[in-house]
Amino acid sequence: MALRHAVLAALLDGEFSGYELAKSFDIGVANFWHALPQQLYAELAKLEKEGLVAGREVVQETRPNKRLFQVTEAGRAELEEFAAAPLKSSVIRDDLLVKVQTADRIGIEPVIAQLEARAVAADAKIELLGRVLRKMRGDMDEDEFLLHGERIGGYLTGLRGLAFEEGHRDWCRHSAAILKERLTRAER
Repeated sequence: MALRHAVLAALLDGEFSGYELAKSFDIGVANFWHALPQQLYAELAKLEKEGLVAGREVVQETRPNKRLFQVTEAGRAELEEFAAAPLKSSVIRDDLLVKVQTADRIGIEPVIAQLEARAVAADAKIELLGRVLRKMRGDMDEDEFLLHGERIGGYLTGLRGLAFEEGHRDWCRHSAAILKERLTRAER
């Protein structure tokens, strides 16, 4: 998947400025695609040049003018083509996994600290995702929302992000505990 598809998908929810798009990415799209604000602005410019998004300038009296972007019909067609394309297998690329793999050869203590820090960060994301999902559901319980809710795609990706963070947190804590135990035994 290219950043272009993640941006187009995020813009399906409406018209956004680059700043608003970056905020949207932080809350929702970041579950499956990370991008820095500078990357988003550059991608918006490319997409506009290719006719996949349309931008318009909004004059603001008390603040600098801003540009708002929305998906064009060509952009929707691009997303439909992307959605129909065969899947590639997913891969994990994570520096922490390389560090864990080397822990018994180069030193355990720094890896334990990083595993624990990741678990804490995952807890924060779990809390944030829980709030976002509750806000999306409104007064509905989850089963009702899954059957009748409006923004089901965003909700489902939010659930996947939640499951990922919970699994990642649990793995980090479990791995840190194992490494601590090994360190304790080695020191005896």
